[in-house]
Amino acid sequence: MSQELQKLSLFYDGACPLCQAEITFLSRRNNAGLLDFVDINSQFYDPHTTGVSCDQALASMYGQYANGELINGVSVFSEAYRRADLPFLAWVFSQKALQPLLQLGYGFFARNRHAISKIFGPGALWLVNRTNNRK
Repeated sequence: MSQELQKLSLFYDGACPLCQAEITFLSRRNNAGLLDFVDINSQFYDPHTTGVSCDQALASMYGQYANGELINGVSVFSEAYRRADLPFLAWVFSQKALQPLLQLGYGFFARNRHAISKIFGPGALWLVNRTNNRK
């Protein structure tokens, strides 16, 4: 993994089981310590400091580099997967030809995250936790 990567803070919805599963998965792979995770529903999230309101953070995925630069949309996933040493997923999410489809899919998910999570969240969390306990 490249040493020039800055630390990236991911802002996520801790009330969403699928979001929790993704963060648990990424935190388990955060061997280089290049990812931080901030639940936008916690006292640790300050919209004034980040410049991103809770409503904005719920509508689109946001991340912030250590230098303060914000990124949002599916590029956040590409950058997070790079830092978690998941090169194939980073490559998929960085493909320009896929960006419109990925943005559309994430937009749909963001608007419906709680309904989708009711169906898939418990299973995803169970799977991630079970895999985590094996290590």
